[in-house]
Amino acid sequence: MSHGFDYYVLLFFSLAFAGWLWEVILYFFTEHAFINRGVYRGPYLPIYGVGGLLLCALFRSFRQKPVRVFFLSAFLCSVLEYLTSFFLEKRFGVRWWDYSGHFLNISGRICLLGAAVFGMGGVALVSLFLPFYEKAYNRLPPKWRLISCLVLLLVFVADAAYCGMRPNTGEGISSPGVIFPRGVISPRGITFPVLPLPDTISGTMR
Repeated sequence: MSHGFDYYVLLFFSLAFAGWLWEVILYFFTEHAFINRGVYRGPYLPIYGVGGLLLCALFRSFRQKPVRVFFLSAFLCSVLEYLTSFFLEKRFGVRWWDYSGHFLNISGRICLLGAAVFGMGGVALVSLFLPFYEKAYNRLPPKWRLISCLVLLLVFVADAAYCGMRPNTGEGISSPGVIFPRGVISPRGITFPVLPLPDTISGTMR
């Protein structure tokens, strides 16, 4: 079944917001502070939006096969997270997440725990969230779907343009002690949670 452009735009922002909310809540309970996670200033982590769209597009037909979805999601999202981390570090000289202390990590960019979280998230997305989203989408009048898309895209483009020059960094946002073009982020940093959410592709352009 084919869908219009607005279907994917709204799905992208729904997932990006859900990812941002998850990480904010996670850090609130582990660091006892509100931390606006990610590269951007707005309440969204694009890595979740991009990853979620890929999972929905590629694995929708496997909705009744959760084990397959789990392993495929874990692999695909880990690749996306690694590439995102590499790009952000090359572009800004900053890491927005670091799994160096976690079991079976690769260059601190991805780890086994993160892959498992992605796998479970993929199953929840494809098997549970997607049917709910489609019902909500169909209930929304086309006019309001279009208006919502335009507003979200305008805000996102403006945010991306600003953060391309001044990305969101700081304690609890980017990895501590990493050299940044305008100085050094406090080496005191934060204590990363025991269950770090694959930031998104933490910060991905999370």
